[in-house]
Amino acid sequence: MEIIVGKTAGFCQGVKRAVEGAKQELAKSQEKVHCLGEIVHNKQVIQQLEEKGLTIINKWQEAKGKIIIRAHGIAKTIEQEMKQANLEIKDFTCPRVIAVHKTAEKYSQQNYYVFLLGAKNHPENQGTISYCGNSYSIIEDETQVEKAINEFQNSRYHKLLIISQTTYHLTKFEKIKEMIIQKIGNYTEVVAQNTICQATELRQKETAKLAKQVDRMIIIGGKNSSNTKKLYEIAKGQNVETIWIESPEELEEDGIAYEKIGIMAGASTPYESIQSVVKSLKEKELIQV
Repeated sequence: MEIIVGKTAGFCQGVKRAVEGAKQELAKSQEKVHCLGEIVHNKQVIQQLEEKGLTIINKWQEAKGKIIIRAHGIAKTIEQEMKQANLEIKDFTCPRVIAVHKTAEKYSQQNYYVFLLGAKNHPENQGTISYCGNSYSIIEDETQVEKAINEFQNSRYHKLLIISQTTYHLTKFEKIKEMIIQKIGNYTEVVAQNTICQATELRQKETAKLAKQVDRMIIIGGKNSSNTKKLYEIAKGQNVETIWIESPEELEEDGIAYEKIGIMAGASTPYESIQSVVKSLKEKELIQV
């Protein structure tokens, strides 16, 4: 059995920055350190940080003293409220997310309506829409394009900006962008900016390539991780048997021997989690989930 681990698997720079930053704050702080929401979408990482003293809260009003802004970022109004409350804020929002915020705000101020491609309830997008004013529509997939166009055409706006969640599916972004331009591009000023993180693009492309070379794909990452879900969908789309796990405990034997197994992991998956899965696979001759 050959195990091939993707070169881009695991922590991206934005997640690494947030996790390491949180560890540093916990190590030097004499008071409680809070984080508004999960700093990243990975149970193992959250557990490790909680063991070091991090307290996850759902409302900023629960914090006293120091509060961390997660990698996904937060809404503009919430950050302003925390500053007015004189909380000590440590901002570990991913720089790529901040760039999306700035783009959304810049074009909104120039009277552009915003189409944001991504999951409606994802924390990153909840932050981004706070920079769009009231002139936006969220598009999760191709089925929502027509509805978004109707909302735009019924608004007072005549210019359109298309952006996306940093972990959105690259192929879907391009497809939806073309759908929109074909429908309204001839009589509407459309600006389309691919705001998908480069690390996400590289990870998605490597997943598709690796899936064509193996008998089974194993995707490692939190079940609430948007970018991990995309990797799972991409691998399955290559018609290879694909499973999505958070830990090696989810691996089981079934009597099937695989010659080549490919492993990819989401941007919030630590190196230790990947290694533990590889170790477990090597200890098994027959593997199945």
